[in-house]
Amino acid sequence: MKKNSLSQDITNNLLQIDDPIFKEIDAIVDENRSKLLRLNTTDLSKEEVRALLSDITGREIDASFSINLPFYTDFGRHIHIGRHVFINCGVTFTDLGGITLEDHVLIGPGASLISVNHPVDPALRRGIIVKPVLIKRNAWIGACAVVLPGITVGENAIVAANATVTRDVPPNTIVAGTPAKIIKEIPIE
Repeated sequence: MKKNSLSQDITNNLLQIDDPIFKEIDAIVDENRSKLLRLNTTDLSKEEVRALLSDITGREIDASFSINLPFYTDFGRHIHIGRHVFINCGVTFTDLGGITLEDHVLIGPGASLISVNHPVDPALRRGIIVKPVLIKRNAWIGACAVVLPGITVGENAIVAANATVTRDVPPNTIVAGTPAKIIKEIPIE
């Protein structure tokens, strides 16, 4: 399956509200709306949850994946989930720009991964800029942490609870605060 579910690559581009690509975006959002409602309000088995998330994302979710609902996304089709990933309850993915979780990633309750931003210029502010978020292998995003557009969280890194990540996080580090800063190196044995 192709990485971008849209007819054009929108990454790192400014999209104005009247851009024709929004018809495609809106169609996918509309298609996924009822699926997300069902996901979050119906008593489903783990297999049914994975099947519904596979339908929402447009790619198969591995049987090793685990999630505590509810789960929120505004688009759905640009989410890529590796193996042995755990997502806790109340997590939000704003994924139009792409969100990739590599293998063994942990996402804490209430965390937000955001791949969409608005321009600073007031005349352009209704438009959007999309930049992918990448969470590398074995990283842990803490409870209520926010990861902003264009960020890579390195392998084995930890983002502390309530941190706001505005810059890439190096591998094997712990970051905390707003904006998040390195507070500790993780020794690798």
